[in-house]
Amino acid sequence: MKPIMLHGHERSITQIKYNREGDLIYSCAKDSQPNVWYSLNGERLGTFDGHNGAVWCIDVDWNTTKVLTGAADNTCKLWDAQTGQCVSTLETKTAVRSCGFSFSANYIMLTTDKTMGHPCEIFIFDVRDGGQLLSGDPLQKVSIPISDSKITSAIWAGLDENILTGHENGELRQYEMKTGDMLNTSKGHNKQINDIQPSKDGMFFITASKDFTAKLFDMETLEPLKTYKTERPVNSASISPLFDHVVLGGGQEAMSVTTTSTRIGKFDARFFHEIFEEEYGSVKGHFGPINSLSFHPDGKSYSSGGEDGYVRVHYFDQTYLDFRFEY
Repeated sequence: MKPIMLHGHERSITQIKYNREGDLIYSCAKDSQPNVWYSLNGERLGTFDGHNGAVWCIDVDWNTTKVLTGAADNTCKLWDAQTGQCVSTLETKTAVRSCGFSFSANYIMLTTDKTMGHPCEIFIFDVRDGGQLLSGDPLQKVSIPISDSKITSAIWAGLDENILTGHENGELRQYEMKTGDMLNTSKGHNKQINDIQPSKDGMFFITASKDFTAKLFDMETLEPLKTYKTERPVNSASISPLFDHVVLGGGQEAMSVTTTSTRIGKFDARFFHEIFEEEYGSVKGHFGPINSLSFHPDGKSYSSGGEDGYVRVHYFDQTYLDFRFEY
């Protein structure tokens, strides 16, 4: 399984996303230019120029017409996916940590950091209302202040109705989009949640945490169903849309990477059976921790983005597609 290496970023990758068809990969990094690539051959299609700081999050809507990016320059930008032009800039008081389109792409959600005396907040905008998208306009649809532990990862849950957040203290919460009320909460992990990704049907989601585990949860009840244990922090985890498989990626803290070899650091992507929680394979390659993982929508390949600034696209061999777990 020889990977396609995508090198268009000068600094470490923060998030990668496939579009719905899976023909494009969107990547953002601690440099200020998100990129878009062809997933089939790794050719770079273009860049989104406009941010002035590390870009922490990226998302693309259902029809691949709009792209959303959130950055450390206190802005969240909406782009035209076809031309790469910035359509709107939403200014915030602190860095934007996570962002996403709702299922219908009528709404966008973004969360901000808790710094410089400003609280962590969730903002929701209606994309169809041009007034809400004007820079600095206070007429955003909903603003939900979070007074305690800051949000480190967030996704839409229940189509356009709820927002699922993962927090620095390991907590999971579900917020009602229209009222801002907290519907449900669960103590998912003991340490910070680094990543949340839903299953293809939206019934489950997987979390990655600094407490060395990834966990599978029920989307509606937030009940933990499965736990995948490792011996290092997990930065990202993704659920296969094709098989009962999950892939985990992580490694040591970035500051201690230079003092260890790749063998000791264990920077490989690790595959677990979703039901039996057993590890059955791993893929090496990154020189440094894996920061983001994503399965292709057809389940026949996956991509990983690392601290080394590379995105690696892995197409599975036929043996993987033919493999059946014995039980």
